[in-house]
Amino acid sequence: MSRPASPGPTAPLEAWLDYISAQHPAQIALGLERVREVMGRMGVAAPPFAFTVGGTNGKGSTCAYLECILRTAGYRTGLYTSPHLLRYNERVRIAGEEAADAILARTFARVEAARGDVPLTYFEFGTLAALAAFEEAQVDVAILEVGLGGRLDAVNVIDAGCSIVSSVDLDHQAWLGDTREAIGLEKAHIFRRSRPAFFGDADPPATLVGHAEAIGAHLQLLGRDFRPVPHERQWDFEGRRGARRALPMPALRGAWQLANAATALAALDEVAERFPVSLGEVKRGLTAVRLAGRLQVLPGRPVVVLDVAHNPHAARALARGLGEMGFHENTIAVFAMLADKDIGGVIDAVSPRVDRWHVATLASDRAAPATRVAGELAARGLSNRTRVFATVPLAYEAALREAGPNDRILVFGSFHTVAGVLETPR
Repeated sequence: MSRPASPGPTAPLEAWLDYISAQHPAQIALGLERVREVMGRMGVAAPPFAFTVGGTNGKGSTCAYLECILRTAGYRTGLYTSPHLLRYNERVRIAGEEAADAILARTFARVEAARGDVPLTYFEFGTLAALAAFEEAQVDVAILEVGLGGRLDAVNVIDAGCSIVSSVDLDHQAWLGDTREAIGLEKAHIFRRSRPAFFGDADPPATLVGHAEAIGAHLQLLGRDFRPVPHERQWDFEGRRGARRALPMPALRGAWQLANAATALAALDEVAERFPVSLGEVKRGLTAVRLAGRLQVLPGRPVVVLDVAHNPHAARALARGLGEMGFHENTIAVFAMLADKDIGGVIDAVSPRVDRWHVATLASDRAAPATRVAGELAARGLSNRTRVFATVPLAYEAALREAGPNDRILVFGSFHTVAGVLETPR
């Protein structure tokens, strides 16, 4: 049976997104063969230089630092990330701006024309379209965020000039393995022989280090080869090629952001001959960087904190960040997660910071039912502090009604959870 006709290059973006969602029977199908074949048929050239950034947590922030500092220094950047919060366009940024619908529709059409009978997943379609958009825009440098793992992720089709793994912890175990060592090895496959590679956490898996050594990648480790040195209101970066002193605190909140920023600076130092960046440009980039959903505080009262934390590693960081904020009489959590995540582990990490829980079911086929989330809370003796709602917006609206001016509302558990609140008028 023939597949439905594809939208044309001038069709609305939504029509293309509906179409590409239906083109592969599996939501995730790891492997590089399909992407490599279609990329060859398209004749798309790889970016002139690419940073590939993977990791369990912190990769989005690391990408944001790289993009903002390089843009501040005058380079034309292409940034590809996932997932998005409100608009698909967030995934593809050119020179700091979200790609227009027309660009995305045109590049999706280019992928479709080349692929023939090759089935592509949603992410593979998007990766190829982003690379085509970057080629059209003649970017100087591309920053590519790994979607899942590294070894078999579509982004790994690009032979990156510099590779970063921001952190390794348990997530996506069904695809990547159920230990840090197994997951670390999968992520280490974005490293390249004789090229700079970085790990942005103080506890590298032995498999990651071993793979880097085996292929001859030039691996640098946080704490051994580079480090942030915090002071009261500033910090220093110390790396193999020297130090940058009296840096402003990054605009992204959370003490862990110093590790992400330091990893980005270490990578930029290694490519400084090609992309020189001054101290002033670093400082401006650190203060100008923006990334929604990472300990993001909305204006107004009560305080509303948005965070996409969806695994225990990220939830522990979130709990630390909440503890560093000012006093609040009560914290009401608006909480919803996907079914394949470690819901109990996330609750255990954050529950000391939460007084009341509003749980909901996400608007996703992969959602954990709110009753299941409530059951995890009940198993921890928290049922008397838990309310159940059909949707995230309903849970959020109830939290707004309940919260006093000195309270705090915490929205977390998934990109979908944060998106549900961002779409709800306050």
